[in-house]
Order: sequence, then structure tokens, then C-alpha cells
Amino acid sequence: MRTPIILDVDTGIDDALALMFAARHPDLELRAVTCVSGNTSLTNVVANTCAVLDLVGAENLPLAAGAERPLIERPRDAASVHGADGLGNLGLPPSDRPVEHRHAVEVLREVLTEADEPVTIVALAPLTNLALLLRMYPAVAERIARVVFMGGSASVGNASPVAEFNIWHDPEAAAVVINSGLPLTMYGLDVFHQVVVEPGEVARLADSVDVVARAVGHLLGFQAQSEEPALRLIGDAGAVCALVAPELMRIERWPVRVELTGLSRGQTVVDRRTRAGEDRVHGTPGVWPELDVVLGADGPAVVELFLETLGCRG
Repeated sequence: MRTPIILDVDTGIDDALALMFAARHPDLELRAVTCVSGNTSLTNVVANTCAVLDLVGAENLPLAAGAERPLIERPRDAASVHGADGLGNLGLPPSDRPVEHRHAVEVLREVLTEADEPVTIVALAPLTNLALLLRMYPAVAERIARVVFMGGSASVGNASPVAEFNIWHDPEAAAVVINSGLPLTMYGLDVFHQVVVEPGEVARLADSVDVVARAVGHLLGFQAQSEEPALRLIGDAGAVCALVAPELMRIERWPVRVELTGLSRGQTVVDRRTRAGEDRVHGTPGVWPELDVVLGADGPAVVELFLETLGCRG
């Protein structure tokens, strides 16, 4: 039985890889795609999303633009990683795919409420759209089976010493989602950097006659130019892989909270202690929500799953 999902994206390089995977995996039924600013501007995100779905021959489905900025902060993109257009200057043909005139929150609400079963949301971007949905239409939470989100870290950050980009971009939105009571799976930086495509494989893909394989090779190759050391990561696509193949992941359940102030703003604090600390002895820190946190992956197996699903194996 196929799992119905909605993707919420800020389509840069790794969101593009995730879109390709989700559209082609036989166990997933992509019901809608919603867009939010993050890796690049909302205008670029929508254009990139349409172009990538065209590339893999995905059928038309509800696709909508959402939040142009975080709940509080000014917009901040990741052009230094994803290029000016967000897709590493891949140059895909412009798309005439239809885009909803309604806001993404309204599309999310409609798709969730009209589904005959709860739907999983895979959020690969700042969580602004989801936070707005849960605040505007709290009853719709009953129609969400689970949220799998790429974001956070149980160790170091990338946007700051302790904060991962998606959470750092809109910490208030992340706090709304993480404290929502929904079943949540956090796929963060701890595992993000464990799923690496070898340079020789990237070169093979980039030279392929297949347009999808060639695009994958270009995206991975561009990404490596901005990494130090040069890594070729499937990134956000790994979160979708975690949904369809959790047996390839090491998943543990831990309390998590989002820091909203000071130098640690945007940090996901994952309490991995196995015994009570002094904070509990001398005070009451409050109850933190417990999340399924992905902390490890069989990297080569996940890469194999990704490439096979896209038909990119030689």
C-alpha cells in the first residue's frame, strides 16, 4: 500500500533530489507540493519545483506558494550553497505547470481534510508553512499521520555553531511544530552528512545520456564546489529515504526543544541523557516533547536506494 505524502520544500539542490525521489518511488503517493522561502526566494522555489517535477515526468498535482518570510525574522537565503537560482545554475527549461492561486496553507488544509486517510507531511524546508497551518487550522492536525522534517541537529550546526539552517531560518515556526503533539521524525545534520555519493559516481552521472541522471550529477557536483571538504550529499532526499526505508537508519527517541534566544537561537537541544541531571534535582525544566531522531544511516545503502529509485544505476 502506498503512503500518501505532501512535500513542503524550499527547492534548492537537495530539495530537487528529494522531489525526484518522492515522485518516482513506487511506495509513495505524492498528493501535493507546497513551497516556502529558504534556500532561495519563494519565486525561485516555485519555478525550481515545477521544473524538477517536469524533469521526472510527474503528473500535475496541487502545487502552491506559501510563506515568503519567517514568522519574525527577515528572509535569509542560502545562495552561497545553492547558487543564484537555487539549483546550481542547472538551467532546466521553464515550466508551464499550473500553480495554485491559493496560499499553500489553504492547499494543505484542503488536501489533508479531503484525504480518505491521514497524510504524512515531509518538510524539507523552514517550517513556516506548517506552523501557520497549525495555528490557523488546529483541527487539521488530526489528519496528519506524521511529520518527517529535515532540520535540526543533536550535535553541531551549520548556520551557526549550534543551529541547522532550516530551524535557524525560522525558530518560532519550528517550536510551534515540535510542540504540536504530532508524531515527528527529525532527520538532522547528524545523519545528513553520512550519506555521501562518491566522486566517481557523480562524474558518471554527469556524463550520462539520461537527462535525470545528468541533472543529478550536475546538482551533486555543484554542491561539492561549495562544501569544505568537498562532499556530494543527497541531503534532504535522505529524509524521504528514511520514510520509505527506516531499517537503513538508526532512530532513537529523545526529548527535543528549540532555543529561541541568544547565541543558541535556532538550536535543537536533544536531551540524550540516560539519567536525571542537576537541572531536575534543583528545578523543574518542564516537559519536552519526545521525537524520533535519526542519528545514523547506512550511507552506501541509502545512496543505492536513491539511485535505483531514480533509475540512475548504470
